[in-house]
Amino acid sequence: MKKLPIGIQTFENLIQEGYYYVDKTGFVHEVTSQGKYYFLSRPRRFGKSLFLSTIKAAYQGKRDLFQGLYLEENWDWNQTNPVIHISFGSGHLQKLEDLEIRFGTILENQEMEYGITLKRPDLRERFAELIYSLYSRFSQKVVILVDEYDKPILDNIEDRDTAAALRDELKNYYSVIKDSDPYIQFVFITGVSKFSKVSLFSGLNNLQDITIDRRYSAICGYTQKDLETVFADRLAGVDLEQVRYWYNGYSWLGEEVYNPFDILLYLDSKELRPYWFETGTPSFLIKLMQERKYFVPDLEQVQASEKLLGSFDVDHLEVETLMFQAGYLTIRKVSQTAGTRRFFLSYPNQEVKQSLTDSLLPYLTGNLSASEKTKFAALDALEAENPEALKDIFHAFFASIPHDWYRKNQLAGYEGYYASIFYCYFAALGLEVIPEDAISMGRIDLTVKLEDKVFIFEFKVQGLDKTPGSALEQIRSRRYADQYHAPGRKIYLIGVEFDPRERNIAGFDWESRNL
Repeated sequence: MKKLPIGIQTFENLIQEGYYYVDKTGFVHEVTSQGKYYFLSRPRRFGKSLFLSTIKAAYQGKRDLFQGLYLEENWDWNQTNPVIHISFGSGHLQKLEDLEIRFGTILENQEMEYGITLKRPDLRERFAELIYSLYSRFSQKVVILVDEYDKPILDNIEDRDTAAALRDELKNYYSVIKDSDPYIQFVFITGVSKFSKVSLFSGLNNLQDITIDRRYSAICGYTQKDLETVFADRLAGVDLEQVRYWYNGYSWLGEEVYNPFDILLYLDSKELRPYWFETGTPSFLIKLMQERKYFVPDLEQVQASEKLLGSFDVDHLEVETLMFQAGYLTIRKVSQTAGTRRFFLSYPNQEVKQSLTDSLLPYLTGNLSASEKTKFAALDALEAENPEALKDIFHAFFASIPHDWYRKNQLAGYEGYYASIFYCYFAALGLEVIPEDAISMGRIDLTVKLEDKVFIFEFKVQGLDKTPGSALEQIRSRRYADQYHAPGRKIYLIGVEFDPRERNIAGFDWESRNL
């Protein structure tokens, strides 16, 4: 049994030290033989650094590392190229001077690696000098690999001025690549976000973006086949369907994949936990959702244009763009009419859905302790088939939210705020939750399934819907329960009405239908 490559990002170390390796060298052959300038955006912890390290080893002619892999018999090992490997992955750069120091250090490391001396003081010009010097010394064109190209910007995304200054400085560095084209063999740039070519890669109009391309959907990440073959000796007693439900589902139009970080840690412990999610809290995203009064249940079914998915802009940030690029949403399907593609997005898997909604609750309510207690009490009420207890639980919960929180929280004045809280609670518990379920008679606000029980919710805000009991009556009159009729199934119809002045539940009516 080999070692699990948890945290290993260097191809040479992975192979030499006997770790499992999912062969991605076929993709190395494809990109290097088909083009010259590539860009790839993928969420964090997805194997981007390892892929670049693999490309580097190939161009350095380290054939012994590729024994038994696709590239061993599909690469010209008689030729090597100098490789400039730039990574902004480590550390936190808080100001422009930090970036300048970091890039200067990167260039100095390249000098020492190749035994050359750069003379130009300006960083941009020194980068250009490095490319030409390597070309001249080795009489071979240069390979440029840029890892985490956008991390300095993303680390400062809440400080728009600093983020913009860092973006402009990086743009200055990257512009060197275009001017050095005669001396370049191959370029591959990776990161989490996808800036427009105008905002960050000015001039690199021949940069081929393979982020949303079915041919490269599995260039990073593990497919189901990878899991079942490469890690076969680790799967004794593993429920593969449960693992798929929890961790699989990331898609960029092609084959769905797992995040490697999740799979490696799961295979190590055999416990289903949110390993990837726990490596980074999306606090900025949540704040942006509050600012935009985003209706949280809409995350189940987002529609977006190609422009929206690929237009990260420090000056104009969009919730859907950030959610997709950060890995909290993925592509479920795509439709095309004339020259326009429409993308349908949703959570990639149970890990992300359950963890994200759980993280949203404290931001929605400002009361972490009460949120946790209410979450488990709500589950007990559903399992006991006691809607009346559910009423008391949520009434007490809304009453526990500090009055000052409503004044500070912009989302709390939005009518979807209450429905968002109910949705987050049930989704955070890992229950099957269906918001805005469209049927012939209308849209069901929220459906929650638990074993042989179905709970159908309709939400109303007083002042907009003044008739008491109108929420439950709507469920009855529009026959929302009909589609769930089945022998042995228990259905509960629950109408919830909120008083915006009291900021609490004003009406809670329910009835059961046991079939």
